[in-house]
Amino acid sequence: MQFVPNVRLALLTVSCLVVLAGCSALPGSGALRQDVVTPEAQAIGQFTVVDLTHDSLALLSRRPVVSLRGSFGDNRPPADQVIGVGDTVQVTIWEAAAGGLFSAPAVDRLGPGSRSAVIPDQVVGRDGSITVPYAGRVRVIGQRTSQVEARVVELLRGKAIEPQVLVTVPRNTSNTVTVTGDVTNGAVVPVNVRGQRLLEVIAQAGGANAPVHETFVNLIRGTRSVRVPLHTILSHPAENIYVRSGDVIAVVRTPQTITAIGATGQNAVVPFGNSSLSLDEAIAKSGGLLDSRSDPEGIFVLRYETEDMVSQLIAPRVLERQNRPVAVTYRLNLRDPAALFHARLFAMRDKDIVYVANAPLNEVQKFFALVNTIASPVFTLSAVRAITR
Repeated sequence: MQFVPNVRLALLTVSCLVVLAGCSALPGSGALRQDVVTPEAQAIGQFTVVDLTHDSLALLSRRPVVSLRGSFGDNRPPADQVIGVGDTVQVTIWEAAAGGLFSAPAVDRLGPGSRSAVIPDQVVGRDGSITVPYAGRVRVIGQRTSQVEARVVELLRGKAIEPQVLVTVPRNTSNTVTVTGDVTNGAVVPVNVRGQRLLEVIAQAGGANAPVHETFVNLIRGTRSVRVPLHTILSHPAENIYVRSGDVIAVVRTPQTITAIGATGQNAVVPFGNSSLSLDEAIAKSGGLLDSRSDPEGIFVLRYETEDMVSQLIAPRVLERQNRPVAVTYRLNLRDPAALFHARLFAMRDKDIVYVANAPLNEVQKFFALVNTIASPVFTLSAVRAITR
């Protein structure tokens, strides 16, 4: 006779659990699919849901890419380099006959005597000039060696005997580029007249230390800074542009990762492991979908996109422009047979989030499991009492 009240107690417990379930009190790994795709959820969370289809993938494939050639061009350096502050300049002067300002007198009829003089090396100061005897201070900064030669000849005309001048730059410190970052030996590399390309300069600094797929090259020229993956330069020779004097090249190791959460085999930060990663590879690297939990219609990729890109993806809807990146949730529906092809064409980006929602039925399963956990001791106790009596 004591079993009936205990059954009533169990039913009361179940009723309480139903109320709790209605209040979303059950534990979960995240929002359900229907909680993400509804317009109300998008309005509250201020994000946009875009289905991965043939059309959306075609738009994403036309995304503008960062290019060194497009940003800086690829013009070969000039044939003659100009002299700058800090360069070492050497001047040699010849005269047509002995006994002049820069030549020794002939000691006999057969000895012509020395007809040239080498002026000691001079470092170009901040005033941009060097000193040439009998010519005074000669401005050389910003000049090619041929221009300096002509200027010195002009200043010595009428003083020396038909002077001829040769100007050389033994140590060129102004026509250099700086290589720093994750290279074997950071260095200041001189730029020769032939011209040097980006990979040549990095090689002169010992090359990059990190794997190619984790290495980025940041080229700073003037007030502009452009960052591209090293594998892009290796894959597209046109990106291996000529460097310019004053360039700063920073080689940086930046491992590319995505975050996998929800009903996946492994919730973790997953490295690319290569220069690129597609969505199907990202799902596989995170352990695949849990068959007992996952919703195949609720596979989402979360990232920020530019307003221009989003306005194309959601056309003909109108995007409220706010001059800032837009939060976008891309959805993959694996119940569509073409979805696996879409996943292969969708390129992951660094710091993307892959979220796999739980299936709606999984919430029901969790509810009954919780009911069984709480109610089972009650029924067991009642059964024991009935037996003992």
